[in-house]
Amino acid sequence: MDAISSVNGYMQSAKRDADGIENARPAKYPDRLWSIILAGGNGERISADIHRWMGRPIPKQYCVFVGTRSMLQHTLARADRLGPREHQLTVVARSHQREAQSQLADRPQGTVIAQPANRNTAAGVFLPLTHIYRRDPDATVVIYPSDHFIYPEERFIELTAHAVKAAEALPHRLVLLGVQPESIDLDYGWIQPGHLLWQSGNYWVRAVDQFLEKPSYAHAVAIRKFGGLWNTLIVAVKACTLWQIGWRCFPEIMGLFERLRCVIGTSREGPVLDAIYEAMPARNFSADLLKPATNQVSVMPMEGMLWSDWGRGERIVDTLCLLGRQPNFPMIMAGHSRRPVSNSGQNDLSRASF
Repeated sequence: MDAISSVNGYMQSAKRDADGIENARPAKYPDRLWSIILAGGNGERISADIHRWMGRPIPKQYCVFVGTRSMLQHTLARADRLGPREHQLTVVARSHQREAQSQLADRPQGTVIAQPANRNTAAGVFLPLTHIYRRDPDATVVIYPSDHFIYPEERFIELTAHAVKAAEALPHRLVLLGVQPESIDLDYGWIQPGHLLWQSGNYWVRAVDQFLEKPSYAHAVAIRKFGGLWNTLIVAVKACTLWQIGWRCFPEIMGLFERLRCVIGTSREGPVLDAIYEAMPARNFSADLLKPATNQVSVMPMEGMLWSDWGRGERIVDTLCLLGRQPNFPMIMAGHSRRPVSNSGQNDLSRASF
């Protein structure tokens, strides 16, 4: 199925984990674990589909495509399992205040950070990182995009916990989660894993020999042949390490965030934030940091789960058809006249919790 990774084993574990995050056992992690939730994007690629489906333009992370929770709310629920809400920073766009206020009203004060403008993913990551780095430079940080479908939740939580352990054991490296591709999708960054760096049970981390951001078709075919993975942009890393990599890759951005770091918590914070975003260049976290810093990037595969980046309408529809779930919009409006395909085998994917 195009643009969906159903990594080997997720079907076998689906029934056991069908109730997802609600039945997962609580996990305990160090006080220095922080989360960054990226929710500031505009979702241009899917905006026309959303307008047609929902009747009005809504940023994709705030949409409830199926069930009762938005993509952002699912992402926050995952982060809730790994650490306290006081250590979760959600970056949103000021232009999305209406949607953000309704879905983030229960978040602790000071944990929702509004960007004055969209300056691509590097600024989206480093704005909340600046706040974390000021408070605890030795923190371990997990970065979550808020437009991903992941199932089963419990398996993902366990994997992310091991990614955190790996980031602690490899403090000078960034641990990136990668997904085995089922197709040649050129929207994604592609990762060529290298030698083994760390292993704990069935979880392993490898160096990255090559990182290709939106490669040519021929390059994607070649890297897939040798075990290449898709970049999910889900990351575990020490705050000080990512801060140092930022200085290495785009010092013009880091100088601006250093100005902000010095005034956080003072009356100057708001005016300085506005001023630095006026001068902020647009940089992409994958193309402008992961690719040039490949020697400090490592990869952990997401095995035994279904993952899809819901940045395109066809990915949403294909995922829901696979799960046998009816979306919160007429399927015919999505350009699919077929009914969702029920999994008729022994595993009932339709019980997945949304």
